[in-house]
Amino acid sequence: MGNMRSLVKTLMVVLFLGWILVWIMISTNLFKSKWTPKLSKYLNTTYFGPQGTNLVLLTVPMMFIAVLSCVYLHIQKKPTQPQREWKLKRIMGRVIMVMNPLGIVTATELTFSLLFVALLAWSLYNYLYLSYHVHLHNDDNAKIWQAKFRAFGLRIGYVGNICWAFLFFPVTRASTILPLVGLTSESSIKYHIWLGHVSNFCFLVHTVVFLIYWAMINKLMETFAWNPTYVPNLAGTIAMVIGIAMWVTSLPSFRRKKFEIFFYTHHLYGLYIVFYVIHVGDSWFCMILPNIFLFFIDRYLRFLQSTKRSRLVSARILPSDNLELTFSKTPGLHYTPTSILFLHVPSISKIQWHPFTITSSSNLEKDTLSVVIRRQGSWTQKLYTHLSSSIDSLEVSTEGPYGPNSFDVSRHNSLILVSGGSGITPFISVIRELISQSQNKSTKLPDVLLVCSFKHYHDLAFLDLIFPLDMSASDISRLNLRIEAYITREDKKPETTDDHRLLQTKWFKPQPLDSPISPVLGPNNFLWLGVVILSSFVMFLLLIGIVTRYYIYPVDHNTGSIYNFSYRGLWDMFLGSACIFISSSVVFLWRKKQNKEGDKEFKNQVQSVEFQTPTSSPGSWFHGHERELESVPYQSIVQATSVHFGSKPNLKKILLEAEGSEDVGVMVCGPRKMRHEVAKICSSGLAKNLHFEAISFNW
Repeated sequence: MGNMRSLVKTLMVVLFLGWILVWIMISTNLFKSKWTPKLSKYLNTTYFGPQGTNLVLLTVPMMFIAVLSCVYLHIQKKPTQPQREWKLKRIMGRVIMVMNPLGIVTATELTFSLLFVALLAWSLYNYLYLSYHVHLHNDDNAKIWQAKFRAFGLRIGYVGNICWAFLFFPVTRASTILPLVGLTSESSIKYHIWLGHVSNFCFLVHTVVFLIYWAMINKLMETFAWNPTYVPNLAGTIAMVIGIAMWVTSLPSFRRKKFEIFFYTHHLYGLYIVFYVIHVGDSWFCMILPNIFLFFIDRYLRFLQSTKRSRLVSARILPSDNLELTFSKTPGLHYTPTSILFLHVPSISKIQWHPFTITSSSNLEKDTLSVVIRRQGSWTQKLYTHLSSSIDSLEVSTEGPYGPNSFDVSRHNSLILVSGGSGITPFISVIRELISQSQNKSTKLPDVLLVCSFKHYHDLAFLDLIFPLDMSASDISRLNLRIEAYITREDKKPETTDDHRLLQTKWFKPQPLDSPISPVLGPNNFLWLGVVILSSFVMFLLLIGIVTRYYIYPVDHNTGSIYNFSYRGLWDMFLGSACIFISSSVVFLWRKKQNKEGDKEFKNQVQSVEFQTPTSSPGSWFHGHERELESVPYQSIVQATSVHFGSKPNLKKILLEAEGSEDVGVMVCGPRKMRHEVAKICSSGLAKNLHFEAISFNW
């Protein structure tokens, strides 16, 4: 099996390097004057037309990598990293700089960002060289400097197209390519943002230059021209208007204040893609096709998963008015700590989905999955109101879970977990995972220091969630956990508490349509995802070949004229979408039929359970009340916790005091200022044993 993994990995690396080499060479005179004529002779056949070269060189390799990555992740059931790879990951994951608006930048991010910027600069230089010194397009008989000005605008649009070749990879939630480089869609959202800014800037310059050029030569109406045999300018104008709307509403200041406008405006991306492809044509579309094709496979599979109602077992309402929701899941659903789950509650919003941190461990809790929801914003406020009412069931759909492919915290000698407010939630899953690993007596567990900051005393109820209720003393005996809790806005413990502030638990009755949360394609999800990708892409190639050969090329047989430029791109989009729909639906329904017996078993099981009426537990441990529930985990938390009032943690002192340990993993989740402060301390060089990792769900 190890040899198989090495072979697949080697093949993927070779294909990727070849793909990158094409991107490096495609802007050069050598590629245009020497390689293109030879390649076109063999690749631009009557089955694929002028898009043949780009289809073979830039689409096929990346789609093949996507299929191989599914195989690689399937045979790598329990990912492990050799010591050499682990050390390399530490070096490349080292924080290099912390600055706005880029945020925390690691060595890997800086390296690849510089290489990508170099690729953009290299491409622009070569494109301009071709325009200025090899062939200057001047069909309008404009002045030479005007023609060069036009050429600059055209070529910078080409550079923006390079960004689009990578734009959708970071937002493919169930991507099998991102895990190959240790990323998740959540951790790589910032790359999507960076690429979006660069591409929109390039396209804006492209548009403005052409508007100025057309104004100079008295052809401003070209802005609205729709040439049937060449680039339709109006399609580009429409795409740019949509792009500007998406760009402006995605700016941080706008997104934070008016998130819903950003959310709805960003869903215009489908329309943006349509007019963009019509504008650039099928040949250029094939240059960026892989990331869009894979994104829409992921998007449609997410839709299929979300059509199922998830079984909501219970809800716990914390004294801080936060919520913990517990769902039923299939035992075969595995996820790693820090994973997230997207929730949809139709009674609150028909289209909105919101991500929440999973606090449970799939290895510790085989049949249930829990998420914590902080009450902030209109959606969560409505959810809190729903759950606080007398309802005995709630319709909820889910997507996910999504998280890192591997998460091996036991490699560190000690862990320092720094959180602010609800940022503690991913660390609950980390601690529970360590409890699961502690069942194996041969596993060496790291010492854990949890530094958590809360605004108010009742927020300490988050600590109630660290251990599952059914934990025994033996289950947590090997875990060396110390908690330093800071209450920043209160100087002392409140003398009295109201009963309505105590923790409440509500149980929900099962409904006939409820199902446990499970992988979208069932067991062996990665392997079946590879089947979907391969079958849909092969089907696309066959159909586009048939349509091109017998309908499009070389002329429209119905009229005898050259086939419409725009229709070529529309055919690609239509056939691609149809293939994704057919292949994904067939595999999904086939897997659903195979897993039907398991679903029946689950439904019989939940129907036979006797559910309790809503009750209130005697309260959180910090109120000093006696518990009716098992008290061992709460006693352990009390013994491990020190509470500090009226101050913030001295993070520099806390982190530098960890110098006694050879290897300290530092994880932080919370406000931007806190994440940046911890990153600066770890990268300062004052303590070389600190290895930093930020967890941020803010995009």
